[in-house]
Amino acid sequence: MTDQSQRTVAAPRPPAEHRVWPRSFTDRLTHPLPGVRDLVRVVRECAVRPPAHTLKEVPLLPVEPQPGTVPSAGPGTISVTWAGHASWVVRIGGLTVLTDPVWSRRIPGTPARITQVGVPWSALPPVDAVVISHNHYDHLDAPTVKRLPRDTALFVPAGLAVWFRRRGFTRVTELDWWEAAELGGVRFDFVPAHHWSRRTLTDACRSLWGGWVLSDAAGPRIYFAGDTGYGRFFREIGRAHPGIDLALLPIGAYAPRWMLRAVHTDPEEAVQAFLDVGAAAMAPMHWATFLLSSEPPLEPLRRVRAAWSAAGLSRGALWDLPVGGSRVLAH
Repeated sequence: MTDQSQRTVAAPRPPAEHRVWPRSFTDRLTHPLPGVRDLVRVVRECAVRPPAHTLKEVPLLPVEPQPGTVPSAGPGTISVTWAGHASWVVRIGGLTVLTDPVWSRRIPGTPARITQVGVPWSALPPVDAVVISHNHYDHLDAPTVKRLPRDTALFVPAGLAVWFRRRGFTRVTELDWWEAAELGGVRFDFVPAHHWSRRTLTDACRSLWGGWVLSDAAGPRIYFAGDTGYGRFFREIGRAHPGIDLALLPIGAYAPRWMLRAVHTDPEEAVQAFLDVGAAAMAPMHWATFLLSSEPPLEPLRRVRAAWSAAGLSRGALWDLPVGGSRVLAH
């Protein structure tokens, strides 16, 4: 672990209320969006779902539903509980924070979830804050958001606050890359990702996308990557936020690579991203929940474990939790 003097970064720049953002964030793309020919090809190759014979792996996916309330976190500690996909219950600095909360059984455009939610909504402690990485349906789920009290503190990408305000939320902070805000002594930094956004047929890249670094001055620092391909931003994030103790990194929805390389890391790239950000531990996510692509259901876990071993990394630093699994990190 790194002492606090090595973990200092610039003070947060308070975002203004109701900022005027560009009409489009296409200039932030690090790869062109897929075109009609790409979509036709992926359908022609039947590459949108795993081969039927691999679905026998679904009952073998690691699932251990949380039996009661999620673990608390005392001073100088963080607890994380994986609810599935990119949804985590993070307890840090006295706050309970949800990342990309999706508690619905199904989302538009894809089959129902293949594993149950790891934490029943009724088992959650009061939610103090939510961070959203981008507006794709598997990361921004309207039925789940509707369950939240309207005074929940929400931290969202630039251009997305209006979506929440239209639904009655009163404490919405939207940030650009490299901006930060604070709540209850916990700092929320919005950092870049190699991805894109779209909610409808006509709003591609109208809002930004990214990940979040959560920091408690008295404890560990956690990086939630959201949804991202591999690229230069991981090293930049590591330099801007030294001493990340835990990186929550996506390892699934990566096949076929010709289609998804630009926006989803595969397991080997996720391990490299972990090395790039200089984190002390990694918890894989974005797999074992929805069938979004064509890799076999268990393949992400097999490959991330193999890549971890090949890199000579400590097995104890790979937190390959089951859906519903929890860990507590002490600084």
